[in-house]
Amino acid sequence: MKTVLIVDDDPDLQQTLVRILEHEGYLTITTGNGNIALKKIQANMADVVILDFKLPGLDGISILENLKQYNPEIMTPVIMLTAFGDIKNAIKAMKLGAYDYITKPFDNDELILTIKKALRIRYLEKEVITLRNKLNEHKVEEKEIGSSPAIRKILKQVELIAPTNMNVIIQGKSGTGKEVFAHLIYRKSLRVKKSFIAIDCGAIPDNLVESELFGYEKGAFTGANQQKKGKFEIADQGTLLLDEITNLSTGAQAKLLRAIEESEITPLGGKNPIPFDVRIISTANIDILEAVEQGEFREDLYQRLNEFTIKLPLLKDRREDIPTLAQNFLEKSNINLHKNISGFSPQAMKLLLAYEWYGNIREMKHAIKRAVLLEQSDSITAEVLDFLEIRTDPNKDTLPLQNIISDIIVDGSTLKDIENDIISNTEKTVISEILRETGNNKSKAAKLLGIDRNTLYNKIKNLNIRLNSADE
Repeated sequence: MKTVLIVDDDPDLQQTLVRILEHEGYLTITTGNGNIALKKIQANMADVVILDFKLPGLDGISILENLKQYNPEIMTPVIMLTAFGDIKNAIKAMKLGAYDYITKPFDNDELILTIKKALRIRYLEKEVITLRNKLNEHKVEEKEIGSSPAIRKILKQVELIAPTNMNVIIQGKSGTGKEVFAHLIYRKSLRVKKSFIAIDCGAIPDNLVESELFGYEKGAFTGANQQKKGKFEIADQGTLLLDEITNLSTGAQAKLLRAIEESEITPLGGKNPIPFDVRIISTANIDILEAVEQGEFREDLYQRLNEFTIKLPLLKDRREDIPTLAQNFLEKSNINLHKNISGFSPQAMKLLLAYEWYGNIREMKHAIKRAVLLEQSDSITAEVLDFLEIRTDPNKDTLPLQNIISDIIVDGSTLKDIENDIISNTEKTVISEILRETGNNKSKAAKLLGIDRNTLYNKIKNLNIRLNSADE
């Protein structure tokens, strides 16, 4: 049901308009003050506005001027009410963005028809902007993917799996582009015209998982003042992304499994089950099968979700994509930071190609943006990327060669064991340094590292990272 904001300081005219519009099925809000009207419009409290020229506070023209400055691209449709013969003001209002004007006394049928046309135009404008944004977003994502043999192989997998209804698991370390590929699968699927709903499984407290996934009825618990649909119901006929699914507790996993097996959910406080049809894409920054073997993830849920698995490579394992990705992030950073840097010096590109990229594509994106901000010349130089050199220092991030040889000969360690030790030591060094820089602010540290808080807590525990006692 659409809402019409009536802005006129004549109480009799207000009531007349309310009676006409409510008879046609519209909700109405009234005010006779221009300042109040402006705040209501900016707060998106109405779908269309009927606005008089002469008002206490801001007049009609001033309101239009403020709205144009506030959001020039798209504005709530405004229909001006003007006295007969005051065409000059009406033309000025149209130039400022008003949809149309109606002269007093007005014809009821003409008013209703004008409102319907304004709402239709508003809807079409929103659709155009939405489609334009999606197109631009998708173009950027395609450029961020790369074209290395490893990525081409994954793209072939996407082409095969996308048109099906099979559930997909996308595995990869933080920053490798799991959500990008999830969106790519959705865009190439038969469900592309339906909803794509994403859930950050690590951000939902355990006591809210059920209400977020399945919704609740009014009065289901204290504070449930109105009904709320769950993500499964909202995503019906579409695609549901369960981001970092291994963060769900075992209890939440059991409830999710039951819903998937029965293809229906029952909102909290509800009595009647609601059927759903969704395609589920899950992401994880760890090997879910290993989590199953360690008893940290339900095997039956894993089997339900694992109809197809895509494993994303680390950025350091597809270095041929680095120049293309770096140039893309450079162009985006130029736009965001109002700079005009053309490319990278040979030394800077050599550094980018040699760096380990522990945070993968996400870390590169942030590093390039920082470099663009700092750079004062026409191209990115190695000097503004010196913060990368610190973390590639072999004395800090790798084991001494003699220790590696000793481990192989004396202890019988394999190269895989040594690689794991190197990664663990590197992670510990990097996380410890980030925690120190952020004053042990775990939320900020997790954001800088490109991981969620639960993952950070697990790494602090598993890597035995010591914090100051006051912050533990």
